[in-house]
Amino acid sequence: MESPREALSDLPPESKSPHEEGSIHASSDSQTASEFINGQLQLEADAREALPYSFDHCTQPLGALRQNLFSCLTCNPPPASPLEPYNPAGVCYSCSIACHGEHTLVELFNKRNFTCDCGTTRLPSSSPCTLRINPATGVKGPVHSQPPAEGNTYNQNFRNRFCGCGEFYDASRERGTMYQCIGMSREEDGGCGEDWWHPECLLGLPRDWYKAAEDGANVERSVGNESTDAATHGDGNEEHPTPPDFPDEEDFEALICYKCTEANPWIKRYAGTRGFLPSLKYGGRSREEKDAKREETTTNAMSSPSGSSQTPADPSLSSKKRKAEDSDSDDSFVSAKKVKAESENFDSETLGESVACYYSSLPPAIDGPISLLSRDEDFRLYFCRCPSCYPSLSKCPQLLEEEESYEPPHSEDGGESMGTGSLLDRGEAALSNVDRVRAIEGVMVYNHLKDKVKSFLQPFAESGQAVGAEDIKAYFEKLRGDAEAVRAAGGTAVAGGSGDDEGDNRREQSGY
Repeated sequence: MESPREALSDLPPESKSPHEEGSIHASSDSQTASEFINGQLQLEADAREALPYSFDHCTQPLGALRQNLFSCLTCNPPPASPLEPYNPAGVCYSCSIACHGEHTLVELFNKRNFTCDCGTTRLPSSSPCTLRINPATGVKGPVHSQPPAEGNTYNQNFRNRFCGCGEFYDASRERGTMYQCIGMSREEDGGCGEDWWHPECLLGLPRDWYKAAEDGANVERSVGNESTDAATHGDGNEEHPTPPDFPDEEDFEALICYKCTEANPWIKRYAGTRGFLPSLKYGGRSREEKDAKREETTTNAMSSPSGSSQTPADPSLSSKKRKAEDSDSDDSFVSAKKVKAESENFDSETLGESVACYYSSLPPAIDGPISLLSRDEDFRLYFCRCPSCYPSLSKCPQLLEEEESYEPPHSEDGGESMGTGSLLDRGEAALSNVDRVRAIEGVMVYNHLKDKVKSFLQPFAESGQAVGAEDIKAYFEKLRGDAEAVRAAGGTAVAGGSGDDEGDNRREQSGY
């Protein structure tokens, strides 16, 4: 024999009472105070993970830094054409959150020698800096219309355009990987100013190069390269594969684009020498060049001359591909060890000013635009620093030593920062700083409201019915004295209900 509960569960949905349906729906939407607080704490923890740094202070007082920058497209909308005039501006990490948190931003990543533009004439006065001290008031913000730093330089990235193709960047549509040039020269001097590049654009290929096959054989080969490149190049993005002539991202450390090498042609001679991979030629290599390079690589691998002054130019000697070949050829392993030994001794032999010019022994520069890729992070050791070469090298300090990028201090849970810690912790901290009399008054108000809410919830607790959002909304409308609640209260009074308590509630609420 079925129990009453089992019989009720077997009824079709339309046979269940409206009260039962409402209770089930309210229970699914209900949430305890503990669950709500834990949910909020988790959301705040996720936010701190996404924004790990404190954003209490603008970097403008620190002067020019290599730092992470953002361009605000809301305050400075870029024109449709890149040829139209534009007043670019960059803001630091802290200002991007505290002052432009609700705006449309594009992340530019690290730019060198830059002072935050927030609060200057490069941005509208309607978006002031809220983190700097206002000279007129002596307190934080709002600061606006100050003169910008004179040493800042800007490139097309501040317009939200990137790469040699000048493509408008859309993170939701962008496919593949982009690489940042170290920026030997500014944009106005013929360089790129630390722009970001698509691999195919460095080779002079169109963005949709992999779709441009003219016959069935080319299509089949393109598909084959797509799957092969995903395995060997590691991009795993079938929608936009890496060009075959572009090395795996793990095989090089730094990029110098063809714009910067054209602005500094002396650096072209380092292509394929110690510390550098073979050049990436804009427009690609001809079949004759590829055959010659393949023959040269084979000859170097077979002969491995002990007196060689240069490393083999084949990128297969990079760590990942070299390990795959070690099991097949002991000679390749010996050659790789010899190259490593020469690299370790190179700096002590060539960095002194008394050493003969190493640059004069390099092969002639390749004709046409080329890009350079360094083999590892120690590529700066392989630049000649003799008295005749050092003046050209010193114009690019980023080639002399690795640059340090500024990072704001990390946020800490429960810290003193206004932008860190949970809302609960910050509320408790604020309460501890309140005047004693006002704190007592606040506690009394809290206890009074608690009693009112408790009396409201008591019937639900006794009946086991879930409290719905509409119940809570109606209760607080009644407390506030909203129009409908006032009429309901008036009707209750006419019927003999207690209207005094309702009036007291309205007066007390308005005084909080």
